[in-house]
Amino acid sequence: MQSGDAYFLYHSIGLYPRKAADLAAAMARFAEIWGADDDGQWGGLLPLRQRFIDRWGALIGAPEGTLTTTENVTVALHALVTSLPARHLKGKRLLVAGDCFPSLHFLLSGLATRLGFTLDTVPIRQGESWVRDEDMIDRWGDDVGLALLTWVSSTTSHRCDLSGLVSHGRQMGSLVGVDITQAAGLLPFDVKDPAVDFAISTSLKWMCGTPGAGILQVAAPLIAECQPELRGWFSQDNPFSWDLEKFAFAPDARRFDSGTPGIVAAVASVPALDWHADQDQGAILAHNRALSARIIEGLDALRLPLVSPRDEAERGGSVMLRLDERVAPAAVLGRFRDAHVFADARGQVLRLSPGVMTTAEGVERMLSVLGEAVA
Repeated sequence: MQSGDAYFLYHSIGLYPRKAADLAAAMARFAEIWGADDDGQWGGLLPLRQRFIDRWGALIGAPEGTLTTTENVTVALHALVTSLPARHLKGKRLLVAGDCFPSLHFLLSGLATRLGFTLDTVPIRQGESWVRDEDMIDRWGDDVGLALLTWVSSTTSHRCDLSGLVSHGRQMGSLVGVDITQAAGLLPFDVKDPAVDFAISTSLKWMCGTPGAGILQVAAPLIAECQPELRGWFSQDNPFSWDLEKFAFAPDARRFDSGTPGIVAAVASVPALDWHADQDQGAILAHNRALSARIIEGLDALRLPLVSPRDEAERGGSVMLRLDERVAPAAVLGRFRDAHVFADARGQVLRLSPGVMTTAEGVERMLSVLGEAVA
């Protein structure tokens, strides 16, 4: 047994070799800069924040000046939606799938009345586990001002046909945004192919970063239209301009900044982003696919029903299964911990996400413990 060999939480937090040591070193560097008795704090830390932005920009093909930091995907979506000109939303529908990340739905349902849009949630068909792409398209008319797509679902690992959905959205004249959280860092993604209006994510999960290190990427033409309601000194082209009568938004994604940015999370995530950038991305995905195939084979042998698609082209990096109602998920996870296996559950859905630290031996141990737990 080795550390992380049966770690299946890449849909949640993420792990890579020497993560703890890298994180400790990054925090020590932050303390050294911020605690120094000199005037070098901003000069030392803002470049590290920019390194975070540059790493993310390179990962998702974001043009310079179109990406900034946020606390999380919910804050990112709020910043974008509340900054849009009224013509995009007022009197129109905002389309979202019923298997989107719940936090985003909570936000949108609260904004609907104030911003004058109707939140239209496409339901999951009875007896199924994810929203079908064709059901999204069937509900997507030219009265949809904005559609928020979930690239990969957090509850099933279903991967939507992003190209097909975006193409339909363009025909309808809608703005199209995408939550890439559950696959960023594992599956290739480029904001220009297909071209989306905005993308949101976190640095957790396959990116292996820290909480509080979210991102908002917005296409340049849309940035020029946006007037963020939360603005402050960092929303300006020159944050150190103090003329109270001459505030003007920065011409790029910096306009979505506001007051003093939360640099700590970005600094803490830079080592993970650096590590990720140095890896063979194809090898990471191939490793995930091989272990996922073995997990599915093992679940079939245990007669446990999949919640995730079998076809890897329709799946993110996770394999999810439904436990029988007579099986308590907490009891299964307790057995897992005793065997140094780590996963989680959402209701009766057990979520398994093998990543770079997970090994074939770890998969076999997990399957063995799972078999005992559900027997």
